[in-house]
Formats: sequence, C-alpha cells, structure tokens
Amino acid sequence: MPADRLKVDVEGRPLELSNLDKVLYPEAGFTKGEVIDYYTRIAPVLLPHLTDRALTRIRFPNGVGGGSFFEKNAPAATPAWVRTETLPAPGSTKGRETIDYVVADDLPTLVWLANLAALELHTPQWKVGAHPDMMVVDLDPGAPAALKQCCQVALLMRERLAEDGIDSYPKTSGKKGMQLCCPIAGTQSSDDVSAYAKRIAQELEKAHPKLIVSKMAKNLRPGKIFIDWSQNNAAKTTVAPYSLRAQSVPSVSTPLTWDEVEAGAAGKRPSAKPYTAGEVLKRVEKQGDLLAPLLDGGPELPAAS
Repeated sequence: MPADRLKVDVEGRPLELSNLDKVLYPEAGFTKGEVIDYYTRIAPVLLPHLTDRALTRIRFPNGVGGGSFFEKNAPAATPAWVRTETLPAPGSTKGRETIDYVVADDLPTLVWLANLAALELHTPQWKVGAHPDMMVVDLDPGAPAALKQCCQVALLMRERLAEDGIDSYPKTSGKKGMQLCCPIAGTQSSDDVSAYAKRIAQELEKAHPKLIVSKMAKNLRPGKIFIDWSQNNAAKTTVAPYSLRAQSVPSVSTPLTWDEVEAGAAGKRPSAKPYTAGEVLKRVEKQGDLLAPLLDGGPELPAAS
C-alpha cells in the first residue's frame, strides 16, 4: 500500500484514508487529517442533524484555494454500506428526474465523506419522504452591514416568531451571515413554509425599512440585512450545523446562545470573526448541542389570515 494511504476500521466498516497530510486550508495549515479528526469528534452532535436527510456535499479535493464542486449524486465508488436514497430532483441543473443521494446516518459515512474532501455538508429542511420539519431563515448582510446587524435582525425575528408560538435557534453561517432554525410540525408543504417565512420577512421590512429587506434584488441590499425566506423552497439546502466552511480558516456553522446574539447586536463577539473547528469542539464540550431542540419537533405554522 502507498505510504500516503492508511487502512482503518470505523465502527466495523473498512475505510482507506489517503493524503492525510494534504493541506486543505493553506492559510491555517489545516490538513485533511485534521478535517477527518474534526468530523469524527463533532459527530455526536452533527449526525443527529444529518440523519434521514439527503446530503449535498461541496468537495474541495485541492483545498479551499483550488477548485470545488457540488455533489448530490452518490459517487461511483460509494461503498455498499453507505445509505443512499433515490429521490426526486427539483431544480436539477442537469435535467435529472431523480438523484441517488447519500444519507449520512453514521460515523463511517461521515469519515468516508471527509476523506473525499467533502468540507461542506448541506441538507434540506425535510427528512426523506416527509414534509419540512424545520423552517430556516437566512440573514444575509449587505456591506457595510455585517454580523452585528444580523444579530439585531435575529432578535426582531425571534420576537415576531414567538408571537406565533414558533421557537427559533440561531447559528452562524460560518461565513458572513446567520441563520435562524425553527422546529415545526412536519405537516405542511415547503410552499406553505416559504409563504409564511416571506410574510414575516415582509412584515419586518415594513416595520424596519432602514435595516431589513425582503426582496432578492442585490441592488436593494447595501447596508441592510436580506431576510432570505426562499431557503425553504423544496430545491434549496442549508449548510448543516457544525459543518466546516470553505473560508481561509476552517470556520464552522456554529450554534449560538441568545445571550451571544444579544452581545453581537451590541457590537461584541460573535460579530468579530467566525468560530473555527477547534473553538467549536471546545464550545460543544461545555455547552452540548445548542440546537438539540430542533430534533424534538414543533408546532404547525399559522396560515395567512
């Protein structure tokens, strides 16, 4: 066997890991071996958020400075033990009717994906064969607005959703924005969820026109936070909590406490810089999974009056 390959057993599954010393985050010197180590250690809190969800991966075989590609279909050399699901492909750019998705329900699958340099993991808001059980609202800042303003809008959104009995849980995108994740009943269509999110975004835009925009046009966004309600479309996915992001450092989509969001709205961290893999592992050790309530389900969204 070549010196750069290592045979391992992960929970009874044979895997061959390769190029562990290859640097995937050049600015930080963060290697593929460290990516695999991160995903292995974060797995107890990450896997519950991936279970039963069709997984879209963004792979960076030559690191974050090289080329990348979205991968929805299971690759040709997928091990027989990896779970796949053949599902409709709404919005497929290749005109496919169905896609054989990978579903990462276990640690061996997660390690296998990390070895393929699948740095980013994205999931839909629904489980296989079900309606959405989560509503996601993406808060996207238009410069010079930044994470501080995202936090301010997150607080407004939390208050408005609470009026309808909807709980919300914040996380960073791992890039410049934030997302609010809301557990819902799983009895309504993605169109219903999108329509509700759009209505709330429009309400908040009307109440705070200098801070919030609900329309997608980029020329409307400078200095404001775009509330992207369209994330709930059946063809869309959102970066999973605890997923790495392809930034200059190994940043992570990081669950936050509402105390942290309030601090961020006042101009303190988390607005300074993204949390990295090592920091997130320490946070989880102290706090557990801040997004665990998402796994318990929630109420139906109210219909438009």
